[in-house]
Amino acid sequence: MSNAAELLQREAQAWVVRLDSGGATADDARAFRAWCAQSREHANAFTQARGVWQQMSPAARQLMQGDARRRASRRPLASTGRRAFLGGAVAASVAYLAWRPPLGWWPSVGELAADYHTATGEQRTLALADGVQLQLNTQTRVNVPAPGAGREAAVELLQGEAQIAAAASQRVIVRAGGGEVAGQGASFNVRHTDGTVCVTCLRGRITVARAGRDATLESGQQLVYGERGISAAQPVDATAVMAWRRRLLVFHQVPLGEVVAEVNRYRTGRLILGNEALAQTRVQASISLDRLDDVVALIRDVYGASVTRLPGGIVLFGMA
Repeated sequence: MSNAAELLQREAQAWVVRLDSGGATADDARAFRAWCAQSREHANAFTQARGVWQQMSPAARQLMQGDARRRASRRPLASTGRRAFLGGAVAASVAYLAWRPPLGWWPSVGELAADYHTATGEQRTLALADGVQLQLNTQTRVNVPAPGAGREAAVELLQGEAQIAAAASQRVIVRAGGGEVAGQGASFNVRHTDGTVCVTCLRGRITVARAGRDATLESGQQLVYGERGISAAQPVDATAVMAWRRRLLVFHQVPLGEVVAEVNRYRTGRLILGNEALAQTRVQASISLDRLDDVVALIRDVYGASVTRLPGGIVLFGMA
């Protein structure tokens, strides 16, 4: 192994340990993003180091538990039990932290492995095959394989939301959640979150196929598919679906809990509703992605919620 490769490996290992320490800060997150962005080799080194650390976790837990037993005769029971519990939790937590970074501070392993990804609040435009444009919304991961037979454009949407527009002569296929969306000269929006895929046809005609079933969508129609199969096509307000392209979130009589969940996709930290009645309140609103803090004032002033602000962008809402 060359000196450069060995240094990169040591740096990656140091980042794995640091991010799993429980003491990572926002400055650490920014520094880690910058480190990963230097090259694909940096991202790959972190992925490999994370894999090794995960494999070591069971052994680390056994060592910590054995150490706790050896100390049992010398320490009070409550102290030893807490130490053993915390030690095991630290050893086991790296896999979760790598895949689910707290508050979106650093990229997950899934993000690092994707061809293209967007961070929290980021949007990005990609030009693919001739006449195909791909718009990525926040927290989105995609792979773009080489063109297949007939030079059709192909996209694998691993997670998040993307809008695809193809020229009249270009056929494009999007694979997401075990299904496939295809169209020629069409424009459509695909959202893959929480284990389901929502497909909206914006222009032209597209076909959706999953598990041996298929459906056709015309402009202004939408369907959802997942483990329960493919829903029937329904008319939809395409303007609201496309609003994120104008950096807006548009809600028509949507429960506040769903509004908060959507806003959380675009901001670092977390808005948390601590009251079920508040979460079920119906909302009619248009929210600018550039002024997301207005949501806090909206929930406080319009719905009478109490507000508690915590570090890291966490905001708790309760009933005043």
